[in-house]
Amino acid sequence: MILQPLVPVDGALPGPVLTEIAALYSTNHTFFELSGDFPDPNRITVEQVAASLADELAHDSAEILLARSAGRLVGLAATLDRNPAAAPGDDDPWIGLLLIDATAHREGYGRAVATRIEDRFRAAGRPGVQLAVLDNNPDGLAFWRSQGYSPVRRAKDLERGRDCTVLRKPLDTA
Repeated sequence: MILQPLVPVDGALPGPVLTEIAALYSTNHTFFELSGDFPDPNRITVEQVAASLADELAHDSAEILLARSAGRLVGLAATLDRNPAAAPGDDDPWIGLLLIDATAHREGYGRAVATRIEDRFRAAGRPGVQLAVLDNNPDGLAFWRSQGYSPVRRAKDLERGRDCTVLRKPLDTA
């Protein structure tokens, strides 16, 4: 599996890739029912996905990573080099979203993508990584805890004020 950054071309996301990403989002209607990110999680459009990705990429130090296996898009991750709402001294990078094709859940892609993201941050000398899981997503919380993340605090998410649990994983950089 490879991770490749999503790079806009002339300020726009490439159409074929955007269509591929929209198809990935559409497989995850259950997650989007929980998150409320789209008006109709069963009918996510390319235009909605383009707007969502543009919002993600508008953050300083944001990166969208596409996960491909055998040429197929199996996942997507949004990362931030630093959370803009972080407290002074909290310099951990963040995983803002990890989305795996729902037809390929439980095949190890989520673990593989998370590990590769952690490896990237570790190689950059980062001491840890954080993320937030919506409280109405117990499966997401169970996944991240199984990856070695521990709860550090409760919070409201920045986008919609939803209740969530912030988790952190220390990264051994030795």
